Amino acid sequence: MKFFLIFLIFINTSIFSSNIIPIPKSIDYNLNKALLGKKLFNDKRLSSNNTISCASCHNLDEGGDDNLVYSIGVDGTLGNINAPTVLNAVFNFRQFWDGRAKNLEEQALGPIENPIEMAHDFSLLLPQLNNSEYKDEFLKIYDNGITKKNLANAIAEFEKTLITPNSKFDKYLNGDETVLSEYEKEGFEIFKNKGCISCHHGINIGGNHYNKFGAIIDIDSNNLGLFNITKNKNDKYYFKVPSLRNIELTAPYFHDGRYLDLEETVKTMALVQLGRPISDDEISKIIAFLKTLTGKLEIIK
Repeated sequence: MKFFLIFLIFINTSIFSSNIIPIPKSIDYNLNKALLGKKLFNDKRLSSNNTISCASCHNLDEGGDDNLVYSIGVDGTLGNINAPTVLNAVFNFRQFWDGRAKNLEEQALGPIENPIEMAHDFSLLLPQLNNSEYKDEFLKIYDNGITKKNLANAIAEFEKTLITPNSKFDKYLNGDETVLSEYEKEGFEIFKNKGCISCHHGINIGGNHYNKFGAIIDIDSNNLGLFNITKNKNDKYYFKVPSLRNIELTAPYFHDGRYLDLEETVKTMALVQLGRPISDDEISKIIAFLKTLTGKLEIIK
């Protein structure tokens, strides 16, 4: 079975080589909803003890995550999976590592009631918000005011705006042949030839399908991934393939945050996902390419 997977990787490399597309410079969204969502995203009142906001684990001044192995919730509670970046999450086919949320609205609701994250209860939170300035702010946008659905809709509308276009590689894809150095271009060629692109493609260079962690060589994992949702034994250790956008900013890496540096991350991926040897020089060039995927976030005002 694993030899068949290796064969598919080599076949799919040619299929996906041209299937990386640039992030658009703008995206359609409702400004009033997004501005309300921005306020909610940064509001610690969404947590049970007013200490944690969405922004606590998704720092927009950095890479859209918190650069911790596991995030810290209310009362110092330690999480059990690495916080993924919220940047460009709108382009993911599912949300969370195990894909349990179909879209940004479903994702926005999860952390609020998660006991190891914000640990609130919507039966308590919604009345609290209704007794604040939010009551009028919601009624200006939503006819039925503050509801669980409308709260998620506003946060998701803000998160839609968190895209990072104009990376060096996007400019290259848009026709600027001079923006990348020869070293970075060599890194992209190695990225394709080694088979990395068989999983990391599309607009988010990942984020558009599941794959097994340890597809070729088994690797320890403290999380069963998609199996946690489906309970299908064939889904054990399958995770949503992470986006490589802004990856130089989002250490530590993998769902368990096991590595702090890209060198070890790339080396491990080449081994356990592709079953291929890789030299230090090749790793260095791939990393040079990966750093061209860092784009620019402009937060709405």
